[in-house]
Amino acid sequence: MNGRAGRVSSPRVRPVVSSRLIARKTEPFMTTSAPAAAPPHAKPAPKNRIRRAHRGEGRLAALLLSPTLLVLALVIGYPLVSALRGSLYQRGEGLDANGFVISGEHFVGLRNYTDAFTGANGSRFWNAFGNTTFFTVTSVVLETVIGLAMALIMHHALRGRALLRASILVPWAVPTAVSGLLWRWVFDANGIANNLLGQQILWSADGWPAKCAVVIADTWKTAPFIGLLTLAGLQLIPAELHEAARVDGANAWIRFRKITLPLIKPALLVAVLFRLLDVLRMFDLPYLLVGNQKYSVQTLSVLAFNEANNLHYGPAAAYATLLFVYVVIVAYAFVKILGTDLLAGARTRTPARRRRSATRPLAGRGTPA
Repeated sequence: MNGRAGRVSSPRVRPVVSSRLIARKTEPFMTTSAPAAAPPHAKPAPKNRIRRAHRGEGRLAALLLSPTLLVLALVIGYPLVSALRGSLYQRGEGLDANGFVISGEHFVGLRNYTDAFTGANGSRFWNAFGNTTFFTVTSVVLETVIGLAMALIMHHALRGRALLRASILVPWAVPTAVSGLLWRWVFDANGIANNLLGQQILWSADGWPAKCAVVIADTWKTAPFIGLLTLAGLQLIPAELHEAARVDGANAWIRFRKITLPLIKPALLVAVLFRLLDVLRMFDLPYLLVGNQKYSVQTLSVLAFNEANNLHYGPAAAYATLLFVYVVIVAYAFVKILGTDLLAGARTRTPARRRRSATRPLAGRGTPA
């Protein structure tokens, strides 16, 4: 027998490796294409539950706001309803032979309103309506331009900027009664205004000088208000936008028109809206600066006050109601035409969109790519 034949070939023994060990060694190098499927009983939350949750949040918000809304309804609603009712009646106007106020009232319907637009009362109403509109447009335009300029100046880094910001608050913080008397002294016949101009202008008399005096005093007082609100909007603009535009070659006017003005538009519109509503009901400044009997500065508020002071309560209530309607129309038109940014958030967050945004994370749970 040769050597090969004499050899006994024994079977090769392979090491037994546990499947757990293989899985443990290959686990860091394995990639999972998809996570483990969710058990069949795991289902997304139903839409009804989400709707009930949103409905509960709305009820809670209404419950928390109900005391405030109730107080506002009493404070605003009662005088409005009382004025509307008073405009449909005619109370005993004037004094009797003994000097006592005639008592009693009777229903006259819309006669107080028709008298306000026609006849002698009609001329007074349209004059007051024109004065109110003139003061509103002129004052708001001047205050917006001056306030925007003040905000741009205060926004730049300069020495004493903090002192400048604090100083412009002084005219706005002064009460209107005090500022009216102050400007009455300035526009006196022997006052500072005539000394500076070198002329003898009767500012407190009827005519355009009285109108100009009211506009100047109102602009001096409330232009800082618009400036402060606009400054708050300017401080929210990132400086990188102006730097990028400057690198691209945009000059100061283009940067203001394309970057600054669009970004401060919401803050500027809020300030202008507040001023519109405030000037439309102007009373104290013309009353103190010029007088309540001056035809050229008689606003709707002053006209209603004079009628009530003469015991003509029905026409006074009619004038007050017409002023309220005028304010509502102007505010609605302003928000509808120019104030689209004021309601942008409220329009985009409708209940339907809130429900869709709440269900979007649930519907988007899938296998990652």
